[in-house]
Amino acid sequence: MYYEIHGQGDPLLFLHGGGGMGADWQFLGRDWPFQLITPDLPEHGHSTGRPGPWTHRAAAQDVLTLLDRLHIPKIKAIGISMGGNTLLHMATSQPDRIEAMVVVSATSYFGREARKFMREFSLDTLPEAQRKFTLERHPGGEAQARAIFERAKAFADVYDDMNFTPPLLGTIRARTLIVHGDHDPLYPIEIGVEMYRAIPRSELWVIPNGGHGPVFGEMAPEFVKTATKFLRLA
Repeated sequence: MYYEIHGQGDPLLFLHGGGGMGADWQFLGRDWPFQLITPDLPEHGHSTGRPGPWTHRAAAQDVLTLLDRLHIPKIKAIGISMGGNTLLHMATSQPDRIEAMVVVSATSYFGREARKFMREFSLDTLPEAQRKFTLERHPGGEAQARAIFERAKAFADVYDDMNFTPPLLGTIRARTLIVHGDHDPLYPIEIGVEMYRAIPRSELWVIPNGGHGPVFGEMAPEFVKTATKFLRLA
């Protein structure tokens, strides 16, 4: 698992979204008051994969192993989309390891909307600029990018990875900020509300007119400010 460490201060784990890489933290701004630990999740960026199907559960175990090797027993974290899903697995499998977390556009299960999107998901259907950007940022080029997209497509028929029940979410001990766009085409806002009701020490921030991953672009400064304030309270 490839990772980088940036900045000074208390450690903060940043887990990127599907098709991304650890360096995506820079799209939110470079002035974080933390020491950022930014891994490339399995098969993304410079990280290799593991035998068998790609699962968020396995990715969570890989990240926990990384924290072990860095001698970090407990940490604060931010996860976006796939990274947020991975964080949910970390926070339920080893609840004492996550002190506080911000999960953006994450989900407790894959619903009808997400599975429809996954079945239609393809590198070739991306707008040309986005397709070019995706190909350029992965060192394995087109072969690596296509493998990532095929892994994502396969989730349309997977039911034993993202299947968190309210009682299981209720075991999470981390203070949790759930960030959800109210126009997310993959994970409807109702899922964010359900997670908020199930996770004991949680807060919900609904971003009006926000889609999937609504914290980039013009929303980035407000997100960094809000996430920093929340994480520092823990």
